[in-house]
Amino acid sequence: MRDKWWEFSKKRLRGCDMKNAPPKLLHASIQNVIFGEGCTVVEPVNLYDCEIGASTFVGPFVEIQKNARIGERCKVQSHVFICELVQIGNDCFISHGVMFVNDLFKIGGPARGNKAIWKATKIGNRVSIGTGSTILPVTVCDNVVIGAGSVVTKDITEPGIYAGNPAVLLRKI
Repeated sequence: MRDKWWEFSKKRLRGCDMKNAPPKLLHASIQNVIFGEGCTVVEPVNLYDCEIGASTFVGPFVEIQKNARIGERCKVQSHVFICELVQIGNDCFISHGVMFVNDLFKIGGPARGNKAIWKATKIGNRVSIGTGSTILPVTVCDNVVIGAGSVVTKDITEPGIYAGNPAVLLRKI
């Protein structure tokens, strides 16, 4: 069986120098996800051990890790990364390429799986996050717009429009 797999893999990995040791190939998948009614998912995606509320849309090339929760009637556009410990409320829009972070490198580098030093992120209801934004472990209240390319480094406690690096309040809504 291994020989047959190896021949197939060599064709797929043409031009790669593997020194007779092919890489372990993993595939994007949907595993152990609790979906609300009426969800739409565009593959390929990597969703596992998470919860996605009713009528929520998840675009292609999205990863949602375990113990993350997406509320109802949300739109998660392509190329979004939602890590563990992220909770997103209802009626939220997460634009293309948004990245959530749970590891602040408190030990001078990656936590290497030490979840004790990871931090949680909580996004309220009716929050829109613009393309390419980075959301560090924070709490964001309801009714907030975060502009494209913003880096949210501190809690947002007042409804409004925020943008920049670090994100600051531009105007109340």
